[in-house]
Amino acid sequence: MPRVLSALLPGAALACVISATAVASPGPGTPAPVGVLPAPADRPFPGVITLAIDASDVDRRIIHVHETVSGLAGDAILLYPQWLPGNHGPTGPIDRVAGIRIRAGDRNLDWRRDTVQVYALHVQVPAGTDRLDIDFDYLSPTSRDIGALEFSRENLIFDWNTVVLYPAGFYARQIPVAASLTLAADWTLGTALETEATAGARTSFRRTDLETLIDSPVYAGRYGARFDLDPGGKARVTLNVFADRPDHLVVSPAQLEAHRALVQQAYRLYRSHHYAHYDFLYSLSDEVQHKGLEHHQSSENGAPPALFTDWEATAPDRDLLAHEYTHSWNGKFRRPADLWTPNYNVPMQDSLLWVYEGQTEYWGHVLAARAGLRTAQQTLDQLALFAAYYEHQAGRSWRPLQDTTNDAILNYHRPQSWRDYQRYMDYYTESVLVWLDADTLIRERSKGARSLDDFAGSFFGVGDGLSTVNTYTFNDVVKALNAVLPYDWAAFLRERLDSTGRPAPLDGLTRGGYRLVYTDTPSAYQKALDAAAKVQNLAYSLGLVLNSKDGAVETCLWDGPAFRAKLAQGNRLIAVNGIPYSPEVLEAAVRSAQKTHAPIELIARAGDRYVTSALAYDGGLRYPHLERVSATPALVDSILAPRDR
Repeated sequence: MPRVLSALLPGAALACVISATAVASPGPGTPAPVGVLPAPADRPFPGVITLAIDASDVDRRIIHVHETVSGLAGDAILLYPQWLPGNHGPTGPIDRVAGIRIRAGDRNLDWRRDTVQVYALHVQVPAGTDRLDIDFDYLSPTSRDIGALEFSRENLIFDWNTVVLYPAGFYARQIPVAASLTLAADWTLGTALETEATAGARTSFRRTDLETLIDSPVYAGRYGARFDLDPGGKARVTLNVFADRPDHLVVSPAQLEAHRALVQQAYRLYRSHHYAHYDFLYSLSDEVQHKGLEHHQSSENGAPPALFTDWEATAPDRDLLAHEYTHSWNGKFRRPADLWTPNYNVPMQDSLLWVYEGQTEYWGHVLAARAGLRTAQQTLDQLALFAAYYEHQAGRSWRPLQDTTNDAILNYHRPQSWRDYQRYMDYYTESVLVWLDADTLIRERSKGARSLDDFAGSFFGVGDGLSTVNTYTFNDVVKALNAVLPYDWAAFLRERLDSTGRPAPLDGLTRGGYRLVYTDTPSAYQKALDAAAKVQNLAYSLGLVLNSKDGAVETCLWDGPAFRAKLAQGNRLIAVNGIPYSPEVLEAAVRSAQKTHAPIELIARAGDRYVTSALAYDGGLRYPHLERVSATPALVDSILAPRDR
């Protein structure tokens, strides 16, 4: 208890608060003890959940929920989903739920929140009935100050986990659900759910189980289009696109062909599929969040509005579909054993995210290149950015890569003052370099006869057509790698995962025929990336990334030149050598300092104060690139080349 609060309580009240933490043994008819939830059982739930969702209030972004749950008795415990697959942490937005009303027939029932398991609600079901009627509202964010936007006047990103309370004590796959969704008039939707009937703006879906429902989000909007990505294929694959404006739905034949090639390249890599059909849900919008979230038979994806109409400028966004599609194999069908849970209120463990997310990230970039969603050069430019970041990252000196797999639980999406020192979810992108290392090692030692493709095909492609989750452990990964190429893979992986202070993992690039170099000109790919983010990126010269419009410091690298000049994230650069800040002025100052060796004089605003500092740096502008080493076989080029079978 905080000292201030305890000081305000009289002695008797304080004793009462302390004694209330003890859990009494339950007697007949006594509610379940606080903080004790029944363990999920793999047996059919005797009732059914019926959900009627009204998401037509696009002006106020309020979603109305009417739910009935049958099959209940006694002290029922209803759970709001807390631990969400794909989020890897306890991120269920229960704070957005309001107006909960529970009835049995015409009788209003009291409910109480569990004071330990706060995502659990206790309610006493009256004798003679087994059905509860539940109404509540889900208050979707109305501004970015509250949270990532799910709703606009043109688009909706809808996740079923936000609008359901479900009975404790059962596996999610054992709870049947009948759901319907009402949208704004004239809107269309995309989802992996099967439609039962449509009546005006209301769509009813075929009865399914809770696990499938929550794994099947809905994208909807005023302007939408569908594209068949595998005409005549063994399983339907559909690209469902929703945009702020109808002209953003124009997809050229070449762009469509690249998306179709993604499906074929994935089949050639994984040698299987584990879905009855697959739906890419794609929002092209500035009004709702740019989301990327995997599901077994669909994925949630977001990109800038002009993804198709300004194709050359949006290359950095075009690995997203490949990443989320890969998750149908790695993450949804094959899943780390400690990430699988029987329902959404059992804690997850994230120890294998360097495979789940890390290898998925690797294949996302590789498949995007193989399919033509990006050029090989654009992918090389992205690899250069990864390599440069980890070559400069201070956090690798003290924090191992393995520990970053806990970040979704430790500090999910919280801002950080010194991100490169603290580290944040590096199991995504540092793992790309680790898996590139493994891939090139296999190719080199097998003289090109084997590759990481063989691991992907045998490990994730096992059981073509099956969809039941198949879990794996660290030892399973090592065994599968050894089946491809005998090697001490356990030591290889543990060294890269557990050690600190090692050089950046660039062996895959070196072995693959490239080396990391810096020039005074950014790649076209980096220019597009920085333009989309609206930043001036001088990370590898001054150790600064600035908002290019107002000079706000977005990133200051730990112990870099700007750090030593006392700058920090949250400062705003006002003037450079006496001239008001602009990207051009700062860049010119860096070039001048390279010749004069004089410090760069900066004026920055820190809160309500102005700070003057002399930034000592004369190394010129430095932007990362990969340079081909002709004496070494171009294994990276082979990895990025499309497969013909």
